[in-house]
Amino acid sequence: MAWLLVVVAGIFETGFAVCLKLSHGFTRIWPTVAFCLFALGSFGLLTLSLKKLDVGPAYAVWTGIGAAGTAIYGMAFLGDVVSTLKLVSISLVIVGVIGLQISGSSH
Repeated sequence: MAWLLVVVAGIFETGFAVCLKLSHGFTRIWPTVAFCLFALGSFGLLTLSLKKLDVGPAYAVWTGIGAAGTAIYGMAFLGDVVSTLKLVSISLVIVGVIGLQISGSSH
């Protein structure tokens, strides 16, 4: 259950990063509100997961999901440049996240 919280928190991290971009420096109200909600949800779920998980693997998985998800979203919907190197690098991040999730121990 704790790993599921980390995964959802990572997805929320993607949401707050994308909303941060869409807020244009917090000048647009709805993306700013969404940023706040995603950020609170992400940090809240990560905090709950850390009651059961080691901080290193949990934090690495959380940031990895957020980074890969944000990069993928940016390429798919925000016009970010797509390149082979970028896709290979995102794949490596995802493989690393899976490896850390598998290696993570719970108390």
